[in-house]
Parts: sequence; structure tokens; C-alpha cells
Amino acid sequence: MPRVNRTVALSLLIVCSLVFLLFQLYYYRKYVGKTGPHILNPAGHLTTSQVQWQTVKTFLALAQRFRLPLFLADTIALSLLSQDALRQQDLLVREPHCSFLCTGRPVTSFALQANRWKYDTGYGYQQPGFLLAAEQKGFELMELRGEDPRLASLDTLSGEQIPLHFLFRLHNYVIQVVFLYERSGNYLWHGPLRLQADMDRSFAPFKLLDYGYHSGAYDRPELILTVLDGLDVRVPRNVSSFVAQQKHARFLECRYREARNFLQLYPDDSSVVAVDFRRKAKTLLHLAARTLTQLGVPFWLSSGTCLGWFRQCNIISYSRDVDIGIFIKDYRPDIIAAFRKAGLSLKHKFGKVEDSLELSFLSDDIKLDIFFFYEDADVWNGGTQAKSGRKFKYIFPRFSLCWAEFLELKVRVPCETLDYVMANYGTTWNIPVTSWDWKTSPSNVQENGVWPVSEWEEVIQVY
Repeated sequence: MPRVNRTVALSLLIVCSLVFLLFQLYYYRKYVGKTGPHILNPAGHLTTSQVQWQTVKTFLALAQRFRLPLFLADTIALSLLSQDALRQQDLLVREPHCSFLCTGRPVTSFALQANRWKYDTGYGYQQPGFLLAAEQKGFELMELRGEDPRLASLDTLSGEQIPLHFLFRLHNYVIQVVFLYERSGNYLWHGPLRLQADMDRSFAPFKLLDYGYHSGAYDRPELILTVLDGLDVRVPRNVSSFVAQQKHARFLECRYREARNFLQLYPDDSSVVAVDFRRKAKTLLHLAARTLTQLGVPFWLSSGTCLGWFRQCNIISYSRDVDIGIFIKDYRPDIIAAFRKAGLSLKHKFGKVEDSLELSFLSDDIKLDIFFFYEDADVWNGGTQAKSGRKFKYIFPRFSLCWAEFLELKVRVPCETLDYVMANYGTTWNIPVTSWDWKTSPSNVQENGVWPVSEWEEVIQVY
């Protein structure tokens, strides 16, 4: 009897050993026998970082198979690519080998220029194979669509739906694909991520997503192919610039529906003079944008030009000028020389850098007014009456800056546009006023003293 027990025990031991060896062989072939990071906890199980890396690896392999040129847009992963972060990398307490793609978040963001995702009138895409292959790999898909703003205008409102965001989920890990569309202002745009009532709000950690809380606008990035954590990944060549853009990318669409309603009540002037002014104003605004961009000086639409964008998606034909704002902290002494080099003549310079600076240029009989804004207890810009030296102050509520498209140009506007416009034009901002006195008409104007006569030569310069 003892001999039988020993035989059975020996047989069981051999079977268990074989099972264990087969498991080791399976594990080696599936995980360790592949290139890339291999991160195990002391018990020999996959860590969260390993699951994250394997998920990204599987997804990128699919994208490569279907020739989808995705690029890494994840802000945390991209931030780790900066030189400062690389120098500090040894000081960080991170799991070995997966240094960039394992961000500690259950989501990674990629972007795709939408013209590389081909459409089809039947299924909807020429890429159903990609989605099917992802499903076969175990990925669940949430597709978020929205109206195509590129087809919207004062004449028609877009009804065509386009893909905005794809969310792929595997092992409770989410990969976000952001679709970037080319806009007429020569920039890339992505739409907001808005869940429909019947969508699963637990599908992804939506509050952790880098993209979708607002629409966004970006300069077209130059991409390079590199190797991150053993994987071939496209990234923006100028990583720091892309990450900086993402922080301030919020985009506001022109309010075409409200503009159409306004123009039904107040038809736009279609006279030869008005059409000619709008053409010249568009040219001047594009020239100002190029000049200030070359200087690295951010600006936004202000006063009547901002009102025109917000109220009627166009230049106000009777305004007779173009108005932009610049924070005084962004002033550069070579602004005047840059505009003169661009072909504009200086019409007047009022105030000084420390107080109430205002520049006015002339191009083709159209005036460009640049108002410099100061931030102290209030946010304000100044005005000066040349003949008397009287000073004026225009106070605004604090505001941030967003991108918008105006006259085929990507340009900044105050994000809190309604508050900004109402500060200047009051509650009747949506009623045209053709007679305007800059000293008394604005709702936010205040007397601000008088320039000392001894300073007039410096603060009142008319050309």
C-alpha cells in the first residue's frame, strides 16, 4: 500500500510539473519572448504599466497594419519627452523600461488628421477593416460624432455628421483617437466630446481625457517617427510647442444661426463701398496677424471687430477700421518698425508703455487700431483726445483668450465674448449703431484725468 501511494504522489508531481512548465512556456511566448518592456510584480503577475504598454502595442500594430498615421498627442507622455524631463528622469521614481507611455493614467491619447481616415457612402468608411480588426483583438469602441462646422455659413447650417473622437477600451484601459480636420484658416481643428443620452458614461474616465472638453485649434505639427519604450511612435517634432498649444487650444465657433437671425432684421450693406471696405479690412487683418505672429506677440479681436465676429460673423461695414487688443506685457519696442516694414504707416501714437498706450496705423485708407490692455485692480485700455490731452479708460471684466476663425483666419477672441462685448456696447449690443463717439458712447468709458502739457510731445504723436 505505501508503494502505491508513493507512485500516485510521484505521478501527480510529474503532472503538476508539466502543467507548470507549459504555463511558463506560454507566458514566455506571449509576454517575455517579445521585444519591449517586461514589468512584473514580485508575484510574477502583470502590472498596470505592463497592461498599458501591451494595449498600446496592440493598438499601434493595428494602426500600422491599416496605414493609419496616428501620432502621440497625450500631454503627459509628450511632457516626458522634453529635454528638461529627460535630464530629471533618473530622479523620478518610475517603473523600469516603460518610461514614456506608462503615464499612470488609464488612458492614452493619439491624434489623426481626418483626411487620412477615408469615407465611404456605404458603410461610412473605407476603413471598416480597422474597426473590425480592433474588435477581434478585444477592443470595445465608443464613437462620438458631431456636425461638420466647415460646411456651416451664413447661407446654410451644416447637418452632416463627422467622426470627432474614437474611444477604444481593452482591459479597462482606454485609447482616445482625436480627429483633426483642416480648416480654411490653414490650421487643424478638433470638435468637442459630447455624450448622447443613451451612451455609457462609465465607458471611459472622461474627466481624465486630454481632448474634448472644448473644441480646439492647432497649427499643423511636423511629425517624426521615433521609438518610445520599444514601440515605433509618431510624435510632433516640436514637442514643447505642441504641448503649449494644447493648454490654450480652446476654440469658439462663429454663431451662424444667431448671425442669420440678426441679418434678417438688419440686412448687410451690399453697396460697392461696403464690399470694398470689407475686402480691404480682411487684407489688413491678415497682414496684422502675419506681422504680430512673426514678432511672437499674441493679439485678439477687440471693439467693433470683435462685435462683428460675435454678432454677424463678418466685418461691420460702417465701422471703417480694424480693432485688435494686446496685453501690455506682450509689448515689444520693435512693433512700430515691423508694421512700417510691412507697408503700413503710423497714423498716431498716444500714451506710453506705462499708461494708456495706443497705436494706429493706416493701410489703403483703412485704419488699424491697436489697444494695449493693462491688468491691475481692473482690466482696461486707455484713450487720449489729441486736441485736449484728456485721458479715458475703458474697463472690462477679466477674460481669457480662445481661438476662432474669422475671414479665413485663425485668430484669438475673448472666451467670455458676450461679457466683453456688453462691457463695451451695453445690453443693446445687438442693435446696430452707426453714429458712435468713442469718448461717450461706450458703456465702460471713464474719465481718467489729463496728460500734463509737459508730456504732450511724448504721449500725443500724430503723423
